[in-house]
Amino acid sequence: MSKQLTIVASILAKEEKRALVKEELLKLIPITRAEKGCINYDLHQDNENPNLFLFHENWESRELWQLHMNNAHLADYVQATDGAVEEFVLHEMTVIG
Repeated sequence: MSKQLTIVASILAKEEKRALVKEELLKLIPITRAEKGCINYDLHQDNENPNLFLFHENWESRELWQLHMNNAHLADYVQATDGAVEEFVLHEMTVIG
């Protein structure tokens, strides 16, 4: 059986595109939370740098997270925010304690 997977995704929006990126990220939440295997899918905005967003996600398994990554709503997000994101960093993590 696969272990639970934690994802920490950091999205740095271009300042002039912050509202667009935020709007598109918020659209992902209800769809993703309803997906099989999603334990939590929480979006945060940095208090010091409002252009920085962070998703903290927990999935029942890496396989179920990969199904999520191939869903149409994520492709739609990528298309809608093309050129609006300065940096995207994703970490796949496992709880160790």
